Amino acid sequence: MRQWRIWLVASLIMLGLSLSGCGGPKLPAVPAGAVVLAFGDSLTYGTGATADTSYPARLAAQTGWQIVNAGVPGETAAQGAARLAATLDEVQPKLVLVCLGGNDFLQRLPVAQTQSALREMLALLQARQIPVLLIGVPKLGLGLDTHPLYAELAKEYQVPLNDTLLEDLLAQASLKSDTVHPNAAGYQRMADELARQLQQLGAR
Repeated sequence: MRQWRIWLVASLIMLGLSLSGCGGPKLPAVPAGAVVLAFGDSLTYGTGATADTSYPARLAAQTGWQIVNAGVPGETAAQGAARLAATLDEVQPKLVLVCLGGNDFLQRLPVAQTQSALREMLALLQARQIPVLLIGVPKLGLGLDTHPLYAELAKEYQVPLNDTLLEDLLAQASLKSDTVHPNAAGYQRMADELARQLQQLGAR
């Protein structure tokens, strides 16, 4: 009887751990051949590598999606917000990957301004019922910690977030072309990690 109780307690604990690990926002399945929008700045564009070794190109090769690279080097979050609606109208994506904010941090723009612009983009995507994966960018300062504004926005809009990819990648000199951009190997790592996460989220 005692052994049965121990087994029951252990099973309930494991069930609780399993359920807690399955929580959080998911993504709808995106079929092969569907159009996906990679929206961002130079990290999306592929600065530091070539067009065919950018993360959108490498992710497309892994997923079979038609990934449109809408990365604009030097762009701030506010500039991205200003062009998002027109880009969505043109591309009509089934999923959007948003990676913006790095230039805001480099230019030391007010955090509230960056957060407001990202909020505007997430609100637009939500209004159009377009799924999104938000990619967090490290803030300036010691270390490469992702700015907490991304976690706040992901919670507010209930969207999935990757807030470890870039901080891990940019901490490795062998994966960088300069202090803030990956090289071809780094963009491949981005694609690999995003493909893995997207599969876990149910998108593929």
